[in-house]
Amino acid sequence: RISNYLLWQLAYSELYFCDTYWPDFNESDLHKAIIDYQSRQRRFGKTEKQIETELKNK
Repeated sequence: RISNYLLWQLAYSELYFCDTYWPDFNESDLHKAIIDYQSRQRRFGKTEKQIETELKNK
């Protein structure tokens, strides 16, 4: 929950949530977070179809 904190700064941000609390967060948890981040498709508000159209036109 972000409770309306820095709403403008969070636009298009990538947030990651896990069940591990900070003191127990280790290298393995960081690796999982990085893998999750790498698998995301950044669209910046566009639909998947718009992205596909742009890629075809390049």
